[in-house]
Amino acid sequence: MLSSLRRAFLSGVVLLAPLGITFFVFNWLVLKIGGSFKTKVFFFVPREIVNDPELALFWNVTATLIVVFLVTVLGFLSRYFVAKYLWSIGERILNNLPVVNTVYTSVKQIIDTFSSQNRAVFQKVVLVQFPRKGAYAIGFLTSNSKGEIKSKVDTPMLNIFVPTTPNPTSGFLVMFPKDEVRELEMSVGEGMKFIISGGAVAPEWTPGKVLEAETSED
Repeated sequence: MLSSLRRAFLSGVVLLAPLGITFFVFNWLVLKIGGSFKTKVFFFVPREIVNDPELALFWNVTATLIVVFLVTVLGFLSRYFVAKYLWSIGERILNNLPVVNTVYTSVKQIIDTFSSQNRAVFQKVVLVQFPRKGAYAIGFLTSNSKGEIKSKVDTPMLNIFVPTTPNPTSGFLVMFPKDEVRELEMSVGEGMKFIISGGAVAPEWTPGKVLEAETSED
């Protein structure tokens, strides 16, 4: 009988120990953090209200939550700034390595080219005769020629960026007469893939797809 009671008591202790330790830890945190900082956190509340014994638990718990929140926010901010600082150091090291810097810079330029900000500059994918008559190249329409260039030429001109392969971040800005520029149906992203792959990755195209869409709208 005594042995059975002892085992039951020990089982109860084992079950209650985690709850007791947890309560002790949180109670210690609330008393130490909340009790120490509640007058500083609630400096705008009258002292007689903050020091009211009946409201002590409320003020201690609230002050503890606020302090924990502020410490967490400080941790996130420090991680952001530390990560940004470490990233800048790593990028500086990569840019100083003889062979790695060329690869890293090229890859970064290609990624920047695919970013939404840079892709928004390209309005349409076009086909132009470049670098000579009879030879065709993929280009991107950026805008209509304006200002002095427009005033010096009688015919309407279009600004076309003709990128190089396989790195589309470099290329040529060529102004073509509007009637010499053929607009393509492929998207800017598909045009980029076509250029980077050296023409190996060509977007799918169904002849008459646009004509059918226009007919259905009518």
